[in-house]
Amino acid sequence: MRMRRICQMPMLLALVLALGGIQAAVAAPVDPPVPVPVPLPAPVPPPGPAAPLPLQGLMGQNTSLAWTIVVLFTLIELLPALLLAMSPFVRILVVFHFLRQALGLQSTPSNQTLIGLSLFLTFFIMQPVAAQIYDQSVVPLEKGRITATRALEDAAPPMRSFMLKYTREKDLALFVRMAKAPRPRTPADLPMRVIFPAYMISELKAGFQIGLVLFLPFLVIDLVVASVTTSVGMLQLPPVVISTPLKILLFVMVDGWHLVVGSLVKSFF
Repeated sequence: MRMRRICQMPMLLALVLALGGIQAAVAAPVDPPVPVPVPLPAPVPPPGPAAPLPLQGLMGQNTSLAWTIVVLFTLIELLPALLLAMSPFVRILVVFHFLRQALGLQSTPSNQTLIGLSLFLTFFIMQPVAAQIYDQSVVPLEKGRITATRALEDAAPPMRSFMLKYTREKDLALFVRMAKAPRPRTPADLPMRVIFPAYMISELKAGFQIGLVLFLPFLVIDLVVASVTTSVGMLQLPPVVISTPLKILLFVMVDGWHLVVGSLVKSFF
């Protein structure tokens, strides 16, 4: 028993020394941590007004994107009027409506069908002029060599030549007198405000002339059918019931659409 106590004495002594070291470490003052300076971010300047996107201006200067959008939307709004005033669309559509009336059909083909066919024929006829305008004005404008105003001026001569080719001198003289403009030396001296209405009147006259020629054979069929039904005493039967199928049959047998469309397109070449 005594020997066990003697063996435990070193262990107790080591435990007492360890506890004393811990108390001394806890009681010792601890230095406070040294603060590390944190760099402040550089001051950000307040945002200024947004700079407009520079685009090639209409007057040779840089204009804002807002004005460019306004001009583009204005041109889009005027596009139907420009299509009517500067292309063969009027003549073609008038002829198609005359043809439908001559056949005695009220809604066949539909207006959408006639307008769509007129648009495609207009594009086909105007394609050489459009290609010339693209080479003379659009390509230099895309490359930045000219302004939008100069591009419009370069696009005017091809359109002027096309419209003057199918405008009657009588109509041009009428609007020159109404505008009180001086007598031009050459057709190139005519202003566009004179050429546009004169061209439209000439196209309307040409369309009515072609429509009258289309009406004549179908009018003969109507007269013959009306005379026959009256002579046999069929007064209660409308002549249209008999004449309309005969007119459609005649139109299909002679391949009328081929003849009408071919004649219209050939009138511009």
